[in-house]
Formats: sequence, structure tokens, C-alpha cells
Amino acid sequence: MSAQPAHSWLAPARLAVAALVAVALCFSGYRAATDSPGVVNFFSYFTNLSALAGIAVLGYGGWAGLTGRRPVPDEVRGAVVLYLVVTGLFYGTQLATYPEQQTIPWVSDVVHRVLPLVVLADWLVDPPTRRIRPVTVLGWMAFPLVYLTYALLRGYAIDWYPYVFLDPGRHGGYRRVSGACVLTAAAFVLLGAAVAAVGNALAARRDAGDGAIPGGRHARAGTG
Repeated sequence: MSAQPAHSWLAPARLAVAALVAVALCFSGYRAATDSPGVVNFFSYFTNLSALAGIAVLGYGGWAGLTGRRPVPDEVRGAVVLYLVVTGLFYGTQLATYPEQQTIPWVSDVVHRVLPLVVLADWLVDPPTRRIRPVTVLGWMAFPLVYLTYALLRGYAIDWYPYVFLDPGRHGGYRRVSGACVLTAAAFVLLGAAVAAVGNALAARRDAGDGAIPGGRHARAGTG
């Protein structure tokens, strides 16, 4: 008989948070679709794309935990943790201070605060089963770089930028934008390394324990 999961609450908790974030995005998406921003602009925010990834990882992770399916790969989980932690930090330290941010307050709290904290806690409670290598962390940078290229090119074409620090029409022009991009890239690399290091350390401590079978998303409930 297989051991019961040590964290049997993880699967339903993941599904509950995924459902909450999905509802929040539906509210803000509907508002964008029926107002001036439009659907394309709505999906041009890194925040919303990262939130969709968070929904997918938590939703599938919860379903897999309940049904005994293969869990979400650690490399994918780590990437989503990084993107959402960056989202939460940048919103809390920079973006929340701009009055032109047109968001529904409770939706903003769910997407910018609740979701990043939940996925980070999930990573800490249920660390990776295999060591996250530096090359994996570098691979996590691919999506932010593709997004940055898209945001700048589309912004140049239609004169609309999802974030003020990407807008060269503001004071400082492209020089300020370039500096912001370099600092943002450095933040991604450093935080990615931190996410990997913490996950690896917690996994090593778990594996050095008393030999108990890891719980959470990796263990399957016994069927007899």
C-alpha cells in the first residue's frame, strides 16, 4: 500500500486558489473587453500572463494530486514561482504607486498579492524532487525576454505600453527604458537563483530526513 500524502490538504488548496484567481481574471478580462483597454491589451500584461500560468500550474497540480497523475515538472513550477514573485515585488514596490493603474481592487489584491504568496508558499511546502540546475534558471529567462521584445515592438507600433517603465515617451526616453530593462533582467536572474537555491536546500533537507516518503504532489493516496 502506498503511503498517504503528508500534506493531503495541498491538492484541494491548489484547486481552490486556482479557481479564485480564474474568477478574478474573468472579472478583469470582462471589464477590459467591454472598456477601452481591449482584450489584446489585457493579455499584453506580464502580470496577467503569469497569473494564467499560475492557474494552470496550481489547477493541474491540484487535479494531479487528487487523481494520482504525474505532477507538474519542477522546472515548470519554479519558472512560474519566479514570474509571480517578480510580479508581486514589482507591483508592491513600483507599479502600485501609479494612479493610472485601472484595476478592480479585489482583483488586484488576488493577482498581485495572494497568488505570488501562494505559489511561493507552495514551493516551500512542497520543494522540488530533483535539483534545479543553473542552466534551468537561465532557461527561465526565455519567457521574460520574449515578452519584453513583444511589449517594446508592439508599443512602438501602436504607441501603447503595458507598463510605464517601458514607455520611451516619458522622461528619459529609451535611455531610461534600457536602464529599467537591465535592472529588471538582473532582478529576474537573482530571484531565479534564489528560488532554485531555496528549493534545492529544502529538498536536500527533506531527503536527509528519516526516510519518510515525500508527500504533497509527489505522493499518491493509497488504494489498498
